[in-house]
Amino acid sequence: MAICSCCSAPLLANTNICRYCNVRNDVDFRGQHSHSTSTTPSDRICPHCHITLETVTLNLKEPFYIERCTTCFGLFFDTGQVNILLASSVSNILDINQPLLKSIRKERYKKKKDFKYIKCPVCQVFMNRVNFSRTSGVVIDHCRKHGIWTDSGEITQLMEWKKAGGQILAEKQEEQKSTKKKRSAPPPIGHSPYYGHTELIRVEWLVSLLNKLF
Repeated sequence: MAICSCCSAPLLANTNICRYCNVRNDVDFRGQHSHSTSTTPSDRICPHCHITLETVTLNLKEPFYIERCTTCFGLFFDTGQVNILLASSVSNILDINQPLLKSIRKERYKKKKDFKYIKCPVCQVFMNRVNFSRTSGVVIDHCRKHGIWTDSGEITQLMEWKKAGGQILAEKQEEQKSTKKKRSAPPPIGHSPYYGHTELIRVEWLVSLLNKLF
């Protein structure tokens, strides 16, 4: 059984908040990576604090660089990097834990949270707000050309979501949606099993009409 990192009390199943001290416990991810920061400032700007981001190097198999704000702790990922980080940090997930997924969304959700559109740290163009993988509940800011911005804590929520089977669920739902769309699509006229029969009836009706007229 997992225990609270603050008071060492046992954590209830399907929740990451301790019922005794009310502290949120980040999931114990195997394969967490050590990191280092660069002394050379990045040329990218925090969309909230408007200061230069610092470059963080994660020790993966290949060089992996992300940018972080030293004030608000937001992170900027180049295109595709979030999926790489999730794959390297959370793996071998085979089951979907629906109660835990529901708990994660409930614990993280803030009904009255204010939001605003923010500019890409690279091109300074306003980014789109997107629910990551459509079902994660984490609304990230996305620049199609340059990458993804996550506010402090959001990357942890994505890891929790994946560890609880959220990505598996999202893939299954997408597959079901695609299958349903294919089934509901009308077949081409030339391939309809009723097409030839309908045309035959129409021809017979026209012949009958012509016989009556002439």
